[in-house]
Order: sequence, then C-alpha cells, then structure tokens
Amino acid sequence: MFHHAGDAIEAHLTIVFAALAVARHLQEATRISFRKILQTLRPFQQISVRIAGHEHLAHDPLTPPALEILHTLGIDPN
Repeated sequence: MFHHAGDAIEAHLTIVFAALAVARHLQEATRISFRKILQTLRPFQQISVRIAGHEHLAHDPLTPPALEILHTLGIDPN
C-alpha cells in the first residue's frame, strides 16, 4: 500500500493494528492458531433472499470443528 497523505497512513495503520488485535483475541480465546481458525471458518457462507415478500435463508452446514470454535467464542450459530 502506498499512502502519501498522513491521514491515509494513519487510517491504514489503525486498521492493521485492529486486525492484529482481533486475531490475537481469537487465538487466545480458542487456543487455536489464527490460520487454523480461518481455514476452518472460511468455507462457510450464508445468504438471505427475499422472494415474493418472504425471506429465505440458505447456509452451508457447519462442521464440528467450526461449531466448537463458535461455541468457544460464545457465538450462537443459529
């Protein structure tokens, strides 16, 4: 990234350090490497579609390792 304005540089560094803090928190909370967390959760997607005024939700089924990560983080997958 090439930023020339001071504000852009500061914003970029803020985002980088925030991402690092989130990654560290996830690693400490789950005791799993951030790389493994990403590999486990990246394949899962969810979509919400409105057809004729009715909301339809479609998502990939979660694997046991993915459910364990979400449970450890206190996230309800439903």
